[in-house]
Amino acid sequence: MAAKKKIVMKKKPVVSPKKAQLKLGAAKKIITKSEMQKMIAEYACVSKKQVDQVFEALTEIVRSHVTKGAVGLIKLDGLLKIERLNKPAKKARKGINPFTGEEMMFKAKPAHSVIKIRALKKLKAMV
Repeated sequence: MAAKKKIVMKKKPVVSPKKAQLKLGAAKKIITKSEMQKMIAEYACVSKKQVDQVFEALTEIVRSHVTKGAVGLIKLDGLLKIERLNKPAKKARKGINPFTGEEMMFKAKPAHSVIKIRALKKLKAMV
């Protein structure tokens, strides 16, 4: 009988992000989603596919927190606060058209939810 060979796998060294990439200057143009994914992939030393998976996961996490019946609030790393607010129904009412000054009826509005996104301390400090 032949002796079994022991297979040894070497671990890949973990590449840390370069400090030079951490400091970005003021952006001169609006970037697209793919450009943002590329920048994050280069900074974090991961593939664009992995960055896309992180974005999908983040989207799903936010959705699970703000849907009906959920908590209705999520904070993103001290940058943003995303909150679902429940607006009550409004009855039809008489009012004055501010442009023409004539009396008119405003339609009734059903109860509904709205999303509010607020800047938190970290984001406010950047401006």
